[in-house]
Amino acid sequence: MHTPPLASGPEGRDVLRPLLDTVLEALEEGARARGGPLPAGGPSEVTARVRAAVGDVLPDEGDPEALRHLVRALAEGSADPAHPLCAAHLHCPPLAVAAAADLAASVLNPSLDSWDQAPAASELESLVTGTLANEVYPDPPRGAGNCATSPHGPDALVTTGGTESNQLALLLARETQGPGVRLVCGENAHHSLPRAAWLLGLPEPVIVPTPHGTLDPATLDTALHGPSVVAATAGTTDTGLIDPLPEIAALCAQRGARLHIDAAYGAGLLFSARHRARLTGLSVADTVTLDLHKLGWQPVAAGLLAVRDKNDLAALHQRADYLNADDDTEAGLPDLLGRSLRTTRRPDVLKIAVTLRTLGRTGLAALVDQVCEQAREFAKAVDDHPGFDLHAPPTISTVLFRPAGATDDAVAAVRRQLLEDGRAVLGRARADGRLWLKATLLNPTTRPADLAGLLHLVEGTTPR
Repeated sequence: MHTPPLASGPEGRDVLRPLLDTVLEALEEGARARGGPLPAGGPSEVTARVRAAVGDVLPDEGDPEALRHLVRALAEGSADPAHPLCAAHLHCPPLAVAAAADLAASVLNPSLDSWDQAPAASELESLVTGTLANEVYPDPPRGAGNCATSPHGPDALVTTGGTESNQLALLLARETQGPGVRLVCGENAHHSLPRAAWLLGLPEPVIVPTPHGTLDPATLDTALHGPSVVAATAGTTDTGLIDPLPEIAALCAQRGARLHIDAAYGAGLLFSARHRARLTGLSVADTVTLDLHKLGWQPVAAGLLAVRDKNDLAALHQRADYLNADDDTEAGLPDLLGRSLRTTRRPDVLKIAVTLRTLGRTGLAALVDQVCEQAREFAKAVDDHPGFDLHAPPTISTVLFRPAGATDDAVAAVRRQLLEDGRAVLGRARADGRLWLKATLLNPTTRPADLAGLLHLVEGTTPR
């Protein structure tokens, strides 16, 4: 029996080259067949096309053309975040250099659960997480080196995204404050926070009303009783709003509450000299969630949890003799088990490292500034259009709008019709008691004409 070739090893390069050509051709064929930002026809038609393309998932005899067929089917049936009219979610188009780095990670296949499976990747992760921790906690100042040299300095862990980061943050709060610590967060907080409190067996969370979209420190003050971990948000999912971080941080210090800031969306502003000030107060938090597969243009997954005091991470320490035996650790082999709740972990840090080195602070800042400016211009176009209502000027890159005079049912129907037709991908958000269409602009190549076309599509789809 012929043994299928491996991706790495002496023949890896020669084997991969034609396969990469096949993948790229199939991606192009699928995108051409899709013809827009989303496959037309809705769930039933997409399901039928995928099933027809796949056929028997596990045939008796293999199909040498399976790679082409399935990649083409996936591309045809995917939402394309690189299309200017695909703007529903915090779903970014990944940078080409980051996607290429991800291929190398897949080929080499390091697993970051023991040093002997990932010698270079473990050191790369240490360097990158140290650098990003210093971005969140710039004391010592930027450029002072890896924060790992300080016994009480900051650190960061690589996660799968905001949900895992938020869960880790509450776990660290429980382990440092005790099992009775209570989550206090706003109605604007990400759903993963109350769910993490439930998973960790914490007391019932206190959910503070946020009628104006952000946490009010005075209202928050009345909700703090006993051991508490306050979760503030820097970039809400629905509107991109940022809680008043300095005031919340001062309140937490005064009341002895632990502070977590979910900056999964907004953390990318750190790269921009123009917008960084919006995150003032971030460096006071005990823990901070970051997601670079949002405002960082990384392929999923690329999350992090930054901690102000690396000693908090001692709570994650685990021992498994086959991975981190005491004598191996004492002999100098790095212990990786305390770097995650997961055991097997792929080196997601590689694509992040390649991006940081390739673009630098200036290149990343330019991308951040560009999408923020797009949102500002789109909001102005909406506000100037007599056929639309604008919810508010954007804080980051999210714009809420709706056809003037439309009912909530009509707004929902417009969105679904655009999805059914495959012409535009818009989100939905409820704010101020009304349903709004949501455009989350994360594509730096989007042009004003694209956004004008989006308004024209929505206007033409709205029933009169």
